[in-house]
Amino acid sequence: MKFEQHQSQQQKQVQKLAMTQQLQQSIQILQYNSEELFAYIEAKSLENPLIDIQTETNYGDFPSSSNKTYSNEENNYLNQIPDNHTSLFEYLIDQIHLNYRDTYLRTLVLFLVEYIDLNGYLMIDLDEATLKTGAKSIEMLDALTLIQQLDPAGVGARDLRECLLLQVERDDTAPALAYIVIEEEFDHLANRKWSLIAKKFEVEMSEIQTIFDYIQTLNPAPGSIFESTLGLYIRPDLTLRIKENQLNVISNRTGTPTIQFQQAYFERMEAIDDKEVQEYIKEKKNEFEWLEKTILQRGDTILRVGTEIVQRQQQFFFKEDRPLKPMTLKEIAEALDIHESTVSRAVNGKYLETEFGVFELRSFFSNGLSNETTGEETSTSSIKKQIQVLVDSENKAKPLSDQKLVDLLKEQEIEISRRTVTKYREALGIPASSKRKRYDN
Repeated sequence: MKFEQHQSQQQKQVQKLAMTQQLQQSIQILQYNSEELFAYIEAKSLENPLIDIQTETNYGDFPSSSNKTYSNEENNYLNQIPDNHTSLFEYLIDQIHLNYRDTYLRTLVLFLVEYIDLNGYLMIDLDEATLKTGAKSIEMLDALTLIQQLDPAGVGARDLRECLLLQVERDDTAPALAYIVIEEEFDHLANRKWSLIAKKFEVEMSEIQTIFDYIQTLNPAPGSIFESTLGLYIRPDLTLRIKENQLNVISNRTGTPTIQFQQAYFERMEAIDDKEVQEYIKEKKNEFEWLEKTILQRGDTILRVGTEIVQRQQQFFFKEDRPLKPMTLKEIAEALDIHESTVSRAVNGKYLETEFGVFELRSFFSNGLSNETTGEETSTSSIKKQIQVLVDSENKAKPLSDQKLVDLLKEQEIEISRRTVTKYREALGIPASSKRKRYDN
């Protein structure tokens, strides 16, 4: 009797452990984005012979915008991704073998390339490189010079200043004084002490402004163009259809993996008169059924959450300025009677495809500030948008101070402090008014 009781307790513990593991996996699957989900299912299919992966690849048609006509070529986001699978390292190696003869100097060049980071900068000091290779200092400098003659312009630089100089010296359209100003007065230029530069070179402030504007067109991280397409391909989980002013959210099956049960294989294995085989095939069938159910639940949860978000943010989809209402995870959770953490997992890394772009679901959430006059809430994103509009339209010769922005927002019945304006301005990447001043003629 004691043995039976012990066995029963052990079975319950094992079942409880299995249920706990499956619950954790279900939570993880909801959190996965499309790419991660596909990788997970693919890994499961390698472990379970009863799982067969099917992927829909028909992208179908997408409705044209009412105020702009898109061609199929333009509207297919796959065609907007550069066909560039070469890494910076591979690109440099190819150029080295193509342009430089097999000499000792090329050996040093190949050594230094190993220390070029993803942004294109050299991450080893030449003195250290000399010690590691036993080369002469002049030989190592020559090797670096050869690297800096490769594409993209600016590669092999040891700091930002050198990176910009390498790009300027290759550009015939660069302003006349650009190179020498960067070379001799880079800090003063960056810190906007332009009057000192203008006085030194005996030029007008407008000419320094032209040089500064030109530098903004240069690439501070030339190697990053080779990494810019990584992760760019997004499979939207949901698609929004707008018809007769009605918003309809549907699950996007494009590229989404589905699983099918390998019935024929199951029947062959089931016919084998072996206890271990029978237990194995039963376990794998249960695993398939659980995975199928979990994937469906994931899709259903994302659809429910996405639909609720769209219904609460209707103005965003109908108005051209894309206003957002204040909305929290808690509000969606209460409306759908699910946990707030479930909403968080359902919106992170999940995307909604619309006629005018693809948006991550979490981007529709925004805390609000209460307006003391009207009692209504204005979303932080809307306030940031107003700040951006005001800055974009300001007189650049007399840019708006943060206090002036506060006053102008107040005229729009948006009551916020100067400190809050400063915080939002910095979040938008907008410099202070002293650094926005321009000196155009």
